[in-house]
Amino acid sequence: MKSILLIGLGRFGRHIAMKLDELHHQVMAVDTDEKRVEAVLPYVTNAQIGDATDEEFLSSLGVRNFDVCIVAIGDNFQSSLETTSLLKELGAGYVVSRAARDVQAKFLLRNGADEVVYPEKQLAAWTAIRYSADHIFDYVELDEEHAIFEVAVPEGWAEKTIGQLNVRRKYNINIMAMKHDGKMKLNISPDTVLPAEDTMLVLGNIRDIQRCFHI
Repeated sequence: MKSILLIGLGRFGRHIAMKLDELHHQVMAVDTDEKRVEAVLPYVTNAQIGDATDEEFLSSLGVRNFDVCIVAIGDNFQSSLETTSLLKELGAGYVVSRAARDVQAKFLLRNGADEVVYPEKQLAAWTAIRYSADHIFDYVELDEEHAIFEVAVPEGWAEKTIGQLNVRRKYNINIMAMKHDGKMKLNISPDTVLPAEDTMLVLGNIRDIQRCFHI
C-alpha cells in the first residue's frame, strides 16, 4: 500500500482516485473546486480544498511523506507547471504530471516531473489499434518498440502446441498467457495447446507482432 497525493480532481483525477481506492492505497486528494472534492470523498483517505500553486498550502500537506505525487490538472497548464515545480522544491520524492502535448511534457520534466503521462494521447493510440483490427482485444505499450497485445488465436495455430508452432524462434514473440472466458492462464509451456476460442497475451517488438498477426 502506498501513500499518494493526488492534485486535480477533474474526470481524469476522479478516475485515478477511484482506481487507487480499488487498489487499497491511501490517497490525499486536492482541488480548488469544492464540488469536485466532495465527489471523490468516498474513494480517498482524506481530501482538502485548496490551491496547489500556493506554496504555504502545499507545504502544509507534508509532500515529503507521500510515496507518489500525481498532478492531474488538465484545464490549466500554468497551474500544473507551478504545482509540479513547487512539489519538487518542497521535497516530493516522485512526481507524475499530466501533459496534453509534447511541449508541455518538456516543460514539466525540466521543472521537476519525474514522469509525464498523456491520457488523451495514450487512449487515442489504444483506441486506434484496438478497433482497427477485428482480432485485437487489448493493447499495452511498454515503450516505443515493445508492447503486449491480446489477440485471437490465428486459425492456423488453433489446437496446436506452442512448441509445435515454435513461436519464439519463428516469430520472435513470446506468448505470456492464455485467456478463456475472462480468466487468465499464466502457466504457459511448450506443451500448452492453443484453443481456437481463447485469446493470447503476446509480448514482443511491436513490428514483429504486427507482421505476425497482420495488424
